[in-house]
Amino acid sequence: MYNKVARLILYRNLKEGSILYALSNIIKRMEKTLETQAADNSNHEEIISDIYEQIHKLLQLATDYGFDDNLWQNYLAYLLAVSENPFSITCEKHGGLTGSVNQFAKNDFKVFMELFHYDFSALEKELSINCFQVLLQYKAVEKNGKRYNRNVSEKVRLLSTKLAAAKDEEEILTIVTEFYKDYGVGAFGLNKAFRIQSIDDALILQPVTNTEDIHLSDLIGYELQKKKLIDNTEAFVEGRKANNVLLFGDSGTGKSTSVKAILNEYYGRGLRMVEIYKHQFKDLSAVISQLKNRNYKFIIYMDDLSFEEFEIEYKYLKAVIEGGLETKPDNILIYATSNRRHLIRETWSDRSDMSKDELHRSDTMQEKLSLVARFGITINYSAPNQKEFFEIVKGLATVTEGIKLDETELLAQANIWEMSHGGRSGRTAQQFINYLSGKHISETK
Repeated sequence: MYNKVARLILYRNLKEGSILYALSNIIKRMEKTLETQAADNSNHEEIISDIYEQIHKLLQLATDYGFDDNLWQNYLAYLLAVSENPFSITCEKHGGLTGSVNQFAKNDFKVFMELFHYDFSALEKELSINCFQVLLQYKAVEKNGKRYNRNVSEKVRLLSTKLAAAKDEEEILTIVTEFYKDYGVGAFGLNKAFRIQSIDDALILQPVTNTEDIHLSDLIGYELQKKKLIDNTEAFVEGRKANNVLLFGDSGTGKSTSVKAILNEYYGRGLRMVEIYKHQFKDLSAVISQLKNRNYKFIIYMDDLSFEEFEIEYKYLKAVIEGGLETKPDNILIYATSNRRHLIRETWSDRSDMSKDELHRSDTMQEKLSLVARFGITINYSAPNQKEFFEIVKGLATVTEGIKLDETELLAQANIWEMSHGGRSGRTAQQFINYLSGKHISETK
């Protein structure tokens, strides 16, 4: 195996710490020991222990991504899917390539084909183990879809199945380049959403593995608001001019839900989302530099955005949206939600030029209001009136199992619920339906 891995050219950037490299080094050590006839029980025990360490890592990866059947082939397909190199990134943008690079690609894919069908039986016989045979015919425990990233799992397993059936490296070249074109490569290709993490002073975009499976049709009402959001996002993913969006209004009215639903609606067309918090705004420029040259459309998402008077993070945001020397890339928009129309807390003194602290307080007010002006579209989500609230309740009850109340009783209880649980909103309606559903389950036990 070591000699095969050593022949890689384009995919030579696979991390030295990967399971593939670790196993190839272990097998090389085993073969060298046998050649020198220096094998003894202690050497075997050490090698077996090292192999089991890699098996443990492979099983952990399989759990994280919901792999099944042939875990070894799933793992190799995963490596091809996540390996970012000049060849894979170019295929992501343009599909199959022409020219001499294909010769290097076919060299690597021949190696992967050999690895896909690698025979572990001699190794297992020598060490008296059978772990690889189990991995090649693995039957995973059925898991809840929230336990792993279903998007990654389905794509990698599909790729694995196709590669296992390929006749030669020419066919693998076609399969892999089509995969890159259709789904992309690396974390951006496989995942919908990301958060920012700082690890050892390095800025890492960490995938959010379990995003909420919600769609705009699940949000009852607010049709005008949803249409504005759809029209803008549609223009964005199609490469037309689009605006940054601020969704503001009463709490619990569906602002955040709308943004999450937009991600699910347009993920298949290349939309990705990066969630960023207020204390991370100083890193916005660094985040954008990682996103601007990729073949995806990115929404930088800021939930529940607001600033107190003493907070200055909004200045970073203003500079990034508009006003810095470097223009914001065409493949990036900012979507923010807030309960405040103007984002930054205002006081009565802001609206007066008479202040002992500042000669021109109106200038301060204009600076605060200028942040909202940088959002080309503002969408108001106001609390529903009673009729709209009842429509939301009825809609949610229709799609929720176990609620047997007639409409009159349902709405009467909903009215009592909202008066004692924070007023009318989509969130209150959902909490009421959750209560009824949970009560029904309890009564039927």
